[in-house]
Amino acid sequence: MAAYVMEEAERCLNCKNPQCQAGCPIHTSIPEVIQLFKQDETMKAAEILFENNPLSVICSLVCNHENQCEGHCVRGIKGTPVHFSEIERYISDSCFERIKIAQEKPNGMKVAVIGAGPAGITIAIRLASRGYKVTIFETHDKIGGILRYGIPDFRLPKSILDRYLKKFKELGILVRPNFAIGGSTSIKDLLKDGYKSVFVGTGAWRPNRLGIPGETFGNVHYAINYLNNPDVYDLGDEVAIIGAGNAAMDVARTAIRHGVRNVTIYVRESEVAASQKEYDYARIDGVHFEFNISCVEIVDEGPIMCNVKQNEAGEYEVLEETRRLIPADTVIISISQKPQDRLVNRDKELKLDAKGTLATTSDGETTIEGVFAAGDVVTGAKTVVAAVSKSKKIADEMDRYMQTH
Repeated sequence: MAAYVMEEAERCLNCKNPQCQAGCPIHTSIPEVIQLFKQDETMKAAEILFENNPLSVICSLVCNHENQCEGHCVRGIKGTPVHFSEIERYISDSCFERIKIAQEKPNGMKVAVIGAGPAGITIAIRLASRGYKVTIFETHDKIGGILRYGIPDFRLPKSILDRYLKKFKELGILVRPNFAIGGSTSIKDLLKDGYKSVFVGTGAWRPNRLGIPGETFGNVHYAINYLNNPDVYDLGDEVAIIGAGNAAMDVARTAIRHGVRNVTIYVRESEVAASQKEYDYARIDGVHFEFNISCVEIVDEGPIMCNVKQNEAGEYEVLEETRRLIPADTVIISISQKPQDRLVNRDKELKLDAKGTLATTSDGETTIEGVFAAGDVVTGAKTVVAAVSKSKKIADEMDRYMQTH
């Protein structure tokens, strides 16, 4: 592994105008990191990675690199791009425990972070390093959020997430697991207890519905629920998946690893929404694909499908005359998710926008003063790196708010 990573590092041209860095959503200093690695300054490279992205070791595994850093590498124009994901993974993984996070003196102010997913972890680490006393409230028994309960272990080993607990301890971050804000305790209760600011990073856990007949039947499941704990599901031998994003690929590959004989993904459009890499991996694993087809009903024997065509206006039309049953033991719906409404039902001053996500200003502040939010609860289901990028900015806004109020 080390030899391969060094070979990749040697291929870097150290461009004066690094397009790889421009293509990264959080503008990682890729050439600088690679040059430090080549100069045996691996720890310094790791510190730069972690300072810029507290989830660097995770993003090296789950980011859509072919559309971001590697997709912008000039070497990829006529050949193979430098695989920075492998370099980043090696540096971050080998140095993670040894990275010392610079921490300012305690300032006496407390911050509550609701949700220990990508956004919550980023906020907690950034603010703890600035001297705030941070407490994370997590509904589940372990940290990670969608990283733990929505991404399969073969893509993201959960042992990586467990290593963050040591970083939390070093920074004085406290975690209250199995504790759902919005039940017996409200956001207002947190503010009354003296938390100077509150961050909401509860993610998007409520699956979107197709809104078709038969969606409540026992042979139907939602992707986010299945990925949460696939061991408790008996899917049978034939599985039909509706939807074609990265989550659908995760569901399909997980089902195959749990013994399902035939898995087919049905795509309304002519191509998948998932990244090319995840699509390729799914096909390698034996997943079948059917394009330009739409599910219009679900019965006990499986989904009822119709062909779809695109009209001159670019809209997709369902061809009812092609209506037919596709025999399947289980149907899994994977058309993204949106936030749950537990918090807004408990704290009435919190408002949602037209999309059903938490309403915030451009600075990330919600409709309750001093309460900020970022991640999927604001944007809907997006990428891990998108949550990190926005959360870094929100951490700055929270710091500014607490220092001036």
